Amino acid sequence: MSAEIEALEELAPLHNQPAISVIQATRAKFDPGVPQVTVFDTVFHRSIPKYARLYAIPLHLSERHKIRRYGFHGISHQYMMMRYAQVTHSPHSAINIITLHLKSGCSATAIGAGKSQDTSMSFTPLEGLVMGKRSGDIDRAIIGYLTRKEQASVSEISDWLNKKSGLLGLSGVSPDIRVLMEEFDKNERVQLAI
Repeated sequence: MSAEIEALEELAPLHNQPAISVIQATRAKFDPGVPQVTVFDTVFHRSIPKYARLYAIPLHLSERHKIRRYGFHGISHQYMMMRYAQVTHSPHSAINIITLHLKSGCSATAIGAGKSQDTSMSFTPLEGLVMGKRSGDIDRAIIGYLTRKEQASVSEISDWLNKKSGLLGLSGVSPDIRVLMEEFDKNERVQLAI
């Protein structure tokens, strides 16, 4: 299983390698016969309809490279839907809500009839809302522009967008909103970030 997760590393660079490390550490610590179960953050979003999951790029490229909106934070969004059903005594099929996952990684999901219909995090966790270290949505032309202007590789730019942007990049202080709130009155960049 870890080989399959490793093959998807470029889609979730902040998550897959730590998950692989846990799988390997568990295998080393326990009898290899002990079963391990992997729960993917994207499963809840399998119900996103085709018109919402496809990007408007040539279809043969989407099909060849499996480019689509996968969605992330599915475990969290599904839990919020299930908890809402419990609190309101509603069947899942009657639930039409928008859920927000607001932590260091942030996402929004539209849920219709208890199923994911669309989500802000898509092909990778980079897309969508501004997050602790991730930029969220940007004009894709910025990547080529920065490649030329900064003489940077695509890998460097990916690192900037995934690990050095968002609240951290704007504030220059921290990706943690709690830290930023403490600095709010003292720092204009922190105010900008918030």
